[in-house]
Amino acid sequence: MTTRTETTAPDTDITEADPRPSYFRALDWVAGLAAAVPADRMADPTPCEEFDVRALLGHLVTTARRPRSLAEGTDPMAHPPVSTDLPADGPAAAYVAEVAALRAGWGGPDGDALLERTVTVPWGEVSGREALGGYLNETLVHGWDLAVATGQDPEADPDLAEAVLAVAQNQIPAAIRVEGVPFGPVVEPAPGAGPTERLANWSGHRRPTAR
Repeated sequence: MTTRTETTAPDTDITEADPRPSYFRALDWVAGLAAAVPADRMADPTPCEEFDVRALLGHLVTTARRPRSLAEGTDPMAHPPVSTDLPADGPAAAYVAEVAALRAGWGGPDGDALLERTVTVPWGEVSGREALGGYLNETLVHGWDLAVATGQDPEADPDLAEAVLAVAQNQIPAAIRVEGVPFGPVVEPAPGAGPTERLANWSGHRRPTAR
């Protein structure tokens, strides 16, 4: 079980009625990371063993395309887990563009109604609000993966990460890590690990072992 190092409650409450501000903050953080990835790092390994940096960026593009599709009323599952139709020299730019389109859809005049709509996502039928909560968690975890893989600061806003971690520990308990669940066993955090790293650890992600 992950032990929290902070003694005060986080300032960000992602269980509130509108999770969009928190989600948009996470998207902007990862967009900044993606834009700073050097072209010569695309083949580097990441904490996601199945992804190198390019594939991870392709997966991140999908995690933006699917909620964008929810806002547009199209099938989010039409997008494969890893988007491969990206410019050879610009997968990061593709992610930035998808984030802009996603924000426009969810921040538009129909955005409030979308929060109440029942939608289909990889983990089942949920409200739009719950869908964004899931994508928020995924965005922060894979943002940490990308930052670690490319030598960038892997910590998002600490209040945001603490809030998402608290929800993850409640909704994705360690006991459910069985075959078919897309989360590995909980990783014991390193001493002094920040909240974003502890969130990634809770999803079963760890820093690569030095060789």
